[in-house]
Amino acid sequence: MKNVLVVDDEKSIVKGIKFSLEQDDMSVDVAYDGEEAVNKAKDNKYDIILLDIMLPKYTGLEVCQMVREFSDVPIIMLTAKGDDMDKILGLEYGADDYITKPFNILEVKARIKAILRRNSKGSSTEEISKTVEAKGLKIDIDSRRVYIEGKEVNLTAKEFDLVYLLVTNPNKVYSREQLLSLIWGASYPGDARTVDVHVRRLREKIEKTPAEPQYIHTKWGVGYYFS
Repeated sequence: MKNVLVVDDEKSIVKGIKFSLEQDDMSVDVAYDGEEAVNKAKDNKYDIILLDIMLPKYTGLEVCQMVREFSDVPIIMLTAKGDDMDKILGLEYGADDYITKPFNILEVKARIKAILRRNSKGSSTEEISKTVEAKGLKIDIDSRRVYIEGKEVNLTAKEFDLVYLLVTNPNKVYSREQLLSLIWGASYPGDARTVDVHVRRLREKIEKTPAEPQYIHTKWGVGYYFS
């Protein structure tokens, strides 16, 4: 059974999401403000967090940032319709995905299941090699952890998927559209900015000098590749 934390101050929305997810045999915990959300994320192990941006005490963006200090649990942000800045900030602060309000509960369930499915696949013990190493960068596949010169780097689920794909396909250039489809799924409604934000955050975490990367390179006008 997968454990989900739903965070929103609108109790009717929380009630509806909770009921729907429980119909799919998920265990759902709830929080109605940012402080409660952070405390629950610290005290419990969740497979995914559904997080509204507009919250009392701490905003969803602040919650996302604080959770990222101690956990790489996948986070889906709920943003207001047409508020692109919230979507970009959510990704900057470590969110893996976002859904625009008002939303269809079927879309919410589909996004959650897609992320859980990819994470489960990524951590499968059926992988031929348990680790991948290149130029001081080490990827532990089973635990989904990344190390630079022996020091662990705290990556989000999507950042891990991104670096794993690029590192295991060296010198292959992926367009933003290809990465969007492979990492987020073909039906993901986001655009190339989602990829750019994640690459920028990834570089800030794994590169000594992000402006002069030694791992994740840009092929101008085409996309990104690992060299």
